[in-house]
Amino acid sequence: MRRFIIFLLIACLPGLSLAEEALAFIAYGGLPKTEQSALQRLYTGRVVSIGDQVATPVNYPVGHPLRERFLAAIMAQSEEQYTGYWLVRRYVGKGAPPQVLPDVDAVVGYVMTTPGAVGYVPASKVPPGANVIFKR
Repeated sequence: MRRFIIFLLIACLPGLSLAEEALAFIAYGGLPKTEQSALQRLYTGRVVSIGDQVATPVNYPVGHPLRERFLAAIMAQSEEQYTGYWLVRRYVGKGAPPQVLPDVDAVVGYVMTTPGAVGYVPASKVPPGANVIFKR
Protein backbone atom coordinates (compact mmCIF):
# COMPACT_ATOMS: atom_id res chain seq x y z
CA MET A 1 0.00 0.00 0.00
CA ARG A 2 2.83 2.38 0.85
CA ARG A 3 4.45 1.88 -2.54
CA PHE A 4 1.17 2.60 -4.28
CA ILE A 5 0.73 5.88 -2.39
CA ILE A 6 4.30 6.93 -3.17
CA PHE A 7 3.74 6.09 -6.83
CA LEU A 8 0.58 8.22 -6.90
CA LEU A 9 2.34 11.14 -5.27
CA ILE A 10 5.21 11.02 -7.75
CA ALA A 11 2.86 10.62 -10.71
CA CYS A 12 0.90 13.71 -9.67
CA LEU A 13 3.87 16.07 -9.33
CA PRO A 14 3.39 18.93 -11.79
CA GLY A 15 5.79 19.16 -14.72
CA LEU A 16 7.37 15.85 -13.90
CA SER A 17 6.85 14.30 -17.32
CA LEU A 18 5.83 16.79 -19.98
CA ALA A 19 7.48 14.46 -22.45
CA GLU A 20 4.83 11.83 -21.72
CA GLU A 21 1.83 14.11 -22.34
CA ALA A 22 0.00 14.23 -25.63
CA LEU A 23 1.78 16.35 -28.20
CA ALA A 24 -0.18 19.24 -29.65
CA PHE A 25 1.01 20.74 -32.92
CA ILE A 26 0.31 24.44 -32.97
CA ALA A 27 0.54 26.68 -36.01
CA TYR A 28 0.36 30.33 -36.84
CA GLY A 29 -3.02 31.76 -37.74
CA GLY A 30 -4.91 30.15 -40.54
CA LEU A 31 -2.91 26.99 -41.21
CA PRO A 32 -5.49 24.17 -41.50
CA LYS A 33 -5.78 21.05 -39.38
CA THR A 34 -3.70 18.21 -40.75
CA GLU A 35 -2.76 14.59 -40.21
CA GLN A 36 0.34 12.79 -38.98
CA SER A 37 1.59 11.82 -42.43
CA ALA A 38 1.56 15.48 -43.54
CA LEU A 39 3.58 16.44 -40.45
CA GLN A 40 6.06 13.66 -41.20
CA ARG A 41 6.56 15.04 -44.70
CA LEU A 42 6.87 18.59 -43.35
CA TYR A 43 9.47 17.64 -40.73
CA THR A 44 11.51 15.74 -43.33
CA GLY A 45 11.43 18.57 -45.86
CA ARG A 46 9.47 16.60 -48.42
CA VAL A 47 6.76 19.28 -48.43
CA VAL A 48 6.90 22.94 -47.50
CA SER A 49 3.20 23.61 -47.07
CA ILE A 50 0.07 22.48 -45.29
CA GLY A 51 -2.93 22.82 -47.51
CA ASP A 52 -2.17 25.78 -49.73
CA GLN A 53 -0.13 27.66 -47.14
CA VAL A 54 3.63 27.70 -46.69
CA ALA A 55 4.63 26.06 -43.40
CA THR A 56 7.90 26.33 -41.49
CA PRO A 57 8.45 23.67 -38.80
CA VAL A 58 10.52 24.23 -35.67
CA ASN A 59 12.08 21.60 -33.45
CA TYR A 60 13.83 21.19 -30.10
CA PRO A 61 17.54 20.47 -29.58
CA VAL A 62 18.96 16.95 -29.72
CA GLY A 63 18.37 15.25 -26.37
CA HIS A 64 15.34 17.34 -25.41
CA PRO A 65 12.62 15.02 -23.99
CA LEU A 66 9.93 16.51 -26.25
CA ARG A 67 12.06 15.95 -29.33
CA GLU A 68 12.60 12.33 -28.29
CA ARG A 69 8.84 11.88 -27.81
CA PHE A 70 8.14 13.54 -31.18
CA LEU A 71 10.63 11.31 -32.99
CA ALA A 72 9.20 8.15 -31.40
CA ALA A 73 5.48 8.97 -31.57
CA ILE A 74 5.19 11.00 -34.78
CA MET A 75 8.21 10.21 -36.92
CA ALA A 76 8.76 6.56 -35.82
CA GLN A 77 12.51 7.24 -35.90
CA SER A 78 15.42 7.35 -33.50
CA GLU A 79 17.53 10.47 -33.12
CA GLU A 80 20.29 8.78 -35.13
CA GLN A 81 17.92 8.03 -38.02
CA TYR A 82 16.47 11.54 -38.09
CA THR A 83 19.85 13.27 -37.82
CA GLY A 84 21.34 10.94 -40.44
CA TYR A 85 18.45 11.64 -42.79
CA TRP A 86 19.09 15.38 -42.55
CA LEU A 87 22.87 14.98 -42.95
CA VAL A 88 22.35 13.21 -46.27
CA ARG A 89 19.64 15.62 -47.39
CA ARG A 90 21.82 18.64 -46.65
CA TYR A 91 24.83 17.02 -48.34
CA VAL A 92 22.91 16.50 -51.59
CA GLY A 93 21.56 20.05 -51.48
CA LYS A 94 17.95 19.27 -50.64
CA GLY A 95 17.42 21.59 -47.70
CA ALA A 96 18.19 21.96 -44.04
CA PRO A 97 16.50 20.55 -40.95
CA PRO A 98 13.89 22.57 -39.06
CA GLN A 99 15.10 25.50 -37.00
CA VAL A 100 15.90 24.49 -33.41
CA LEU A 101 14.48 26.44 -30.48
CA PRO A 102 15.59 25.81 -26.89
CA ASP A 103 12.33 25.27 -24.98
CA VAL A 104 8.54 25.27 -24.97
CA ASP A 105 8.25 29.01 -24.32
CA ALA A 106 10.48 29.79 -27.30
CA VAL A 107 8.46 27.47 -29.55
CA VAL A 108 5.14 28.98 -28.44
CA GLY A 109 6.44 32.53 -28.86
CA TYR A 110 7.86 31.82 -32.31
CA VAL A 111 4.78 29.99 -33.60
CA MET A 112 2.34 32.61 -32.30
CA THR A 113 4.21 35.47 -34.01
CA THR A 114 5.68 33.97 -37.20
CA PRO A 115 3.48 33.44 -40.26
CA GLY A 116 3.56 29.81 -41.38
CA ALA A 117 5.32 28.52 -38.25
CA VAL A 118 4.49 25.06 -36.91
CA GLY A 119 5.72 23.55 -33.66
CA TYR A 120 4.76 21.01 -31.04
CA VAL A 121 4.26 21.38 -27.31
CA PRO A 122 2.78 19.30 -24.50
CA ALA A 123 -1.01 19.56 -24.59
CA SER A 124 -1.04 21.31 -21.20
CA LYS A 125 1.19 24.10 -22.58
CA VAL A 126 -1.04 25.10 -25.50
CA PRO A 127 -1.78 28.80 -25.01
CA PRO A 128 -5.36 30.10 -25.12
CA GLY A 129 -6.43 30.87 -28.67
CA ALA A 130 -3.66 28.81 -30.27
CA ASN A 131 -4.34 27.13 -33.60
CA VAL A 132 -4.03 23.39 -32.84
CA ILE A 133 -3.63 21.55 -36.14
CA PHE A 134 -2.93 18.05 -34.81
CA LYS A 135 -2.87 16.29 -31.45
CA ARG A 136 -1.55 12.91 -30.47
